[in-house]
Amino acid sequence: MFSSKSKNYQIDMCNGTIFPKLLSFALPLMGSSILQLLFNAADIVVVGKFAGDNSLAAVGSTSSLINLITNLFIGLSIGTNVIVAKDFGAKNEKELKETIHTSIVLSFISGIILTVIGVLGTGYILKLMQSPKEVLILATKYLKIYFLGITATMVYNFGSAILRAVGDTKRPLYFLFSAGIINVVLNLFFVIVFDLGVVGVAAATAISQFFAAGCVIFCLIKDDSNIHLNIRELSINRVKFIQILRTGLPAGFQGVVFSLSNVVIQSAVNTFGPITIAGNSAAQNIEGFIYVSMNAFYQAAISFTSQNYGANNFNRIKKISIYSLICVFFTGFVLGLLTTIFSDPLLKFYSSNPAVIQAGQIRLSVICSFYFLCGMMDTLVGCLRGIGYSIMPMIVSLLGACGLRLLWIGTIFQIPIFHTIQTIYFSYPISWTITLLTHLVCFIYAFNKVKNFRYPFQTK
Repeated sequence: MFSSKSKNYQIDMCNGTIFPKLLSFALPLMGSSILQLLFNAADIVVVGKFAGDNSLAAVGSTSSLINLITNLFIGLSIGTNVIVAKDFGAKNEKELKETIHTSIVLSFISGIILTVIGVLGTGYILKLMQSPKEVLILATKYLKIYFLGITATMVYNFGSAILRAVGDTKRPLYFLFSAGIINVVLNLFFVIVFDLGVVGVAAATAISQFFAAGCVIFCLIKDDSNIHLNIRELSINRVKFIQILRTGLPAGFQGVVFSLSNVVIQSAVNTFGPITIAGNSAAQNIEGFIYVSMNAFYQAAISFTSQNYGANNFNRIKKISIYSLICVFFTGFVLGLLTTIFSDPLLKFYSSNPAVIQAGQIRLSVICSFYFLCGMMDTLVGCLRGIGYSIMPMIVSLLGACGLRLLWIGTIFQIPIFHTIQTIYFSYPISWTITLLTHLVCFIYAFNKVKNFRYPFQTK
């Protein structure tokens, strides 16, 4: 049955005006994503202020490696989002129930696999990334503790994907707000009182993530609507498992290769020394707030187009894609401009070293000026995945973004006159522009093709 108290948190994506509902979905998601990013931001700020530049570089330089190892499984949660939304839009409760229980089992399995990979392999991978000796030991300690808590991160991501698929982005915001407070308090307590440095911030992050994951699972168990989770019914449905893999694995594989290209870029940045690494890390963290703000519209595009694909509302899908692109453009442009203008005070939150601040400003001046292109590129990917295309955007993204960046580092960057940190950073806007235009052509082609077909799970 589709009426319950928890329906107050859901959004009817298949009827009514689009723009207000898009904002109602995206703004709480934007807030929760920013809070999630604050987990790592709190780590970087605390170690930068109280544990020194080497600790700042150690924590900050691990983000590309964390993404490399986790993105394959994060992609599966995107598969969960798409399939849950389609089943919900088609009003097929049996299919919806099977998808939800399969997804939660997958989240636990994903977390266990990642724990083994992260704890055993991070030290070796950091060496391959040419991490300086003064950073290597600290980064290894941080990552091993971080990955001991990665199962909670997976459970939270899969559980939140279920809630997002039906338009509930408010409750994840409440959970992360509480978890964020726990993280910041524990960061300060472990680092200042017990002088645990990177070990303390890693432990604080893990504990706060367990809290957030527990809240999501409790929410689904207590939910009295069509997304109710029954612990006794946890199992993997073969058909749903395959559907999630078909959508999620291409997304996850794309994320892995994206992260691999970023690891290569991080390795190139590492050759410029600890000061540049620290400035780059601080700038990346600031950029992250812009990225997750834009990413809220990517997530909205996935859920809105998936539900309407399930309901066969193709005219509405076209309008959703246009509204999403407009929203993400203005979000990226305005936030990027403000970040560039206020780069100096923003970077001072992370370090008081003038050299580190200057290094961070170099990156921000390049990336933030064009960041809206990245948001528009991702939003088109979300629209494509929502209408059943997952492999196409993966191939385009891998060739257009990752391939071009690696080619850039292997050719242009190797020319002596262009062997600068600025040259590394310019690989991003160039790759975003080419990939965005290609995705636009692909979406027009895919939309015209699928609008002649009905989603197979829709009930009459």
